[in-house]
Amino acid sequence: MIIETILESLSDGEVKAVCVGLHWTAVTVEVNGERRCGLASTLSSGHHHGSGPQIPRAGYLEEFSARQLAGFSLHESPAMVSVGMAAINALLPGNFQFTSEANAEQLILNNGLGKRVALVGHFPFVPQLREKLEHLDVLELDPQPGDLPASMAPDVLPRADVAAITAMTLFNGTLESMLELCSPGAFVILLGPSAPLTPLLFDFGIDVISGALVTTEEPVLKTIMQGGNFRQVHRAGIRLVNLSK
Repeated sequence: MIIETILESLSDGEVKAVCVGLHWTAVTVEVNGERRCGLASTLSSGHHHGSGPQIPRAGYLEEFSARQLAGFSLHESPAMVSVGMAAINALLPGNFQFTSEANAEQLILNNGLGKRVALVGHFPFVPQLREKLEHLDVLELDPQPGDLPASMAPDVLPRADVAAITAMTLFNGTLESMLELCSPGAFVILLGPSAPLTPLLFDFGIDVISGALVTTEEPVLKTIMQGGNFRQVHRAGIRLVNLSK
């Protein structure tokens, strides 16, 4: 329902560029003369000789309308989901009143000190959070030392005062079930560069969206095409922003 609701809200546009890199995917569109670039994590189902392509129309994606490309966020191919999510983020207007440019780590600290915090997804800043927060549960599909398996979400999320959920749950269709597990009084953050910056998410129980805007398209696309990780892409021209309810 969340992805469908966002898709219904989007204006259409012309696709100008699609870039699927090792770690990140970017889509550039033009809407009413305005050029916009959206970002999403690159997902892959892995390469197997003799299997079909992960991106069936590779080389011709600019022939789709921007909304058609965004519709691939519901595709069965993980790589096409990445293209669709990047298109969604490109089509969303970037003229909202953002509340701050604190990164996700600082946002969690600002709201989680002295409280019970649950983080869905193992982010690079987990070690720093563990040093500063009194109680932090990290739920992860592929748990690292100190993490809990994602299957424990029904036990962990209802008890959390602050729930920070990776935007990757939108990709695998688990975000709605995660939100349903959160306590009605919990402060809920959706975080990650793939997170759609739209107030529509507030209707589903999210209080803050901590995401990213592409500010300089050409260097970002070049870095993505050359396999850059997020730190490199960030330096190339990404602005971290927070959209609050």
